Order: sequence, then C-alpha cells, then structure tokens
Amino acid sequence: MDSLPDGKKSTDASEQNLIPRVVFWGTYDTGKPRVRILLRGLRENGVDVIECHSDVWRGVEDKTQIVGWFNKVWFLVHWLLSYPGLILRYLRLPSHDAVIVGYLGHLDILILWPFAKLRKVPLLWDAFISLYDTVVGDRKLVTPRHPLALLLYGWEWLACRAAEVVLFDTQAHADYFADQFHIDRTRTRRVFVGVELELFLPQNRQQVNQELSVLFYGQFIPLHGIETIITAAHKMQQEAIQWTIIGRGQEEKRIKALLDHYCLSRVRWIPWVPYDELAEWIHGADLCLGIFGDSGKAGRVIPNKVFQILAAGKPLVTRDSSAIRELLSPDMPGVYLIPPADPQALVNTVQTFQEQQQSLQETVFHRPIIKQITPITVGFRLLEIIHERLRKSHYRTNNVCG
Repeated sequence: MDSLPDGKKSTDASEQNLIPRVVFWGTYDTGKPRVRILLRGLRENGVDVIECHSDVWRGVEDKTQIVGWFNKVWFLVHWLLSYPGLILRYLRLPSHDAVIVGYLGHLDILILWPFAKLRKVPLLWDAFISLYDTVVGDRKLVTPRHPLALLLYGWEWLACRAAEVVLFDTQAHADYFADQFHIDRTRTRRVFVGVELELFLPQNRQQVNQELSVLFYGQFIPLHGIETIITAAHKMQQEAIQWTIIGRGQEEKRIKALLDHYCLSRVRWIPWVPYDELAEWIHGADLCLGIFGDSGKAGRVIPNKVFQILAAGKPLVTRDSSAIRELLSPDMPGVYLIPPADPQALVNTVQTFQEQQQSLQETVFHRPIIKQITPITVGFRLLEIIHERLRKSHYRTNNVCG
C-alpha cells in the first residue's frame, strides 16, 4: 500500500521537512487529467514546482483530430520549433533538485537528457503509455515488423534509458515496460492516475427508476471494447434499459455500422461532451461502464473514467485484470469485474445489478478508495519517489541535500 499524506511513512523522518524544488519540463499536455493531477499533487505537498512548458497541445483534445498531411506537418514543425526556446529557458532556471518530463514526453525526454546531465539533476519521466504498444499491440495500426513499429520500439527503448526513474500508472504497466524494453525494474515506479475530486463529488441518491440507465464514455479505440457494450445492449434490447454511449475516435465508423445494423432504439450515441460536464452524465446514470477490450494494454491500465466513476460514488462494471486489482476487488460493493470481450458476462452483470439495485440504494460506494486517488495522495507518492531518487543519486542536489 502506498503511503498516505496523513500518515507520512518516510524512511527518513527528517525528509518530511525537506522541500525539493522540481522542474516540470516539456510539451506535456495539460488537457490530460494525469498531467494536471501530478502538478497539483506536488504543489499540495508543498513542493516548489517550476513549469518550463510549451503548450503545443492546446485545443487538441484528441490526437486523432490532427488529420491531413498539411495539418500534421504544420503541427510537427510547430512542435519541433518549441524546443530551442524550452532548452534556453531550462538552462536559465534557478538551481533545482529534479526535473520531471510529463505526458506526452517521448520526444521531450530525449531532448532534455543531455541538458539534465549538464545541470547534474536526476531526470524522471512519466512514460504513462507505450506508443509502441498503442500503435502495434492495441490499435494494430501496423505489424510488429513494420518500419514504424521498429522505429517506435527503438525510440522508447532509448527513452527509457534517458530517465533515471520511469513512472507508470499501474504496476502491470511498469512490469510490461521492464520486460519489453529490458530496463531494470528498480528504475520503474507506479503512481496512480487519481482524480480531480472536486469535479466528481458524489451526489444524493435518486429514487430507483423503472428504466435502468447505463453509461459509457470514452474514445472509440480497441482498448475500450465498445463492441462488447453494443452486443450486450442488443441482447437486452427488450428490457427497460437506456444505454448512453459518449465518444468518438478510431473505431467510429465500425461502431456506427454496428448501431445501424442492430437498430437499437434504446442506445443513444452522443459524439462528445465537455470535460466539466462529465460528472452530470455520471450522476445521471444508474450504472457506469469502464473498459472491456481484450488487448494486453487493456489489461495493464486503469483509465481516467474508472477513477472518476469511483469518486462520484457510482456502481462500476469493467474488465477484470491485474491492473484493476491493484486498486479494486470484486468483493467491494458497487464493483463488478468481468472477463474481457464477453458480452454475455456484461448482460449477466447488468441483470444482477438490476436485481440488487433497490437493496443497494442506501449504500455508499467506494468511500474507502477515495483517499488513495486524491491529488494530494498521488502527489505525495511522487514526492516519495523524488526523495528516494535524491538519496540514491550520485548528483549533488541543490536544495534537499546540498
């Protein structure tokens, strides 16, 4: 179990009083909750965070929105041109104890590598996801022997060696990287994604309606296994259940074709809603869905939606995996873990929930979990990792150990 802010279990009691200065560097995507939570969590733990940032991802909620060769080339040029300024700004920064490269930092880490060495500070990389695994294993856009696949593999292999510590969202993800890219497991650490709690606070329970409301939201990518949801909805189309699917993405055409084929009158598809409106949709549902894909990556992640649904106190159905069991277990009230890509298992679970819904009406779901996924707890875990790295580092640090 990770240490928690209200019970700081540092191996060095004096460490609690040492406030490091940390640089968060690069083109990290502040549109992603992962990035915002890490930054906020460090600051809530008293860390002096200096941001050295170029916001190249501003306005790009989904990377697949960048379509057409002209737009892709323009974005690439804009991205690459941000680095000279970032490097110059970094070299002018005051002394600091560590530098963190946030998501999406696969190129950032390689650019910063020599300059972090020049300034003699440890470099931490929040890898978060594998581009190689995403493109080749999960989305299957190219084969493992395709030149792009080989390029991505070599890129990530080198990126893992640029950082002294590589951060991941789950231990399952850390183990995958260690095996796939042959890095020492002692250089990998897990930091849960967490949730912006104030946006997803629980609300008072509503009365049980005659029609059950089931919600999924997310990108239309293989990892999410949306076909499983649609097939389950088809099997239950005669029952009083309203299914809502929010999202779009890679598999949009195929999902639309499935919806048209089945003519599901009780399935509502909404292309997208703003992030700050997600909580309203979650609270309006009786049952919320996670992911159901059967890829290796699907078994190694705990997606944002799971943390958000937990924070909102809503019942959750998602695929069972080693990753999800790092946080949840099937004996927890309001948690339903099922095999991946199994529509009948989803049908059975929805029916079970229907039978239990009235008796669960007064149950407070996920309360024991909330403490583990707040920004301050996530930030404290990252702070522990920074202190650990500083103790082991061969560099002479500036504020903590100098």
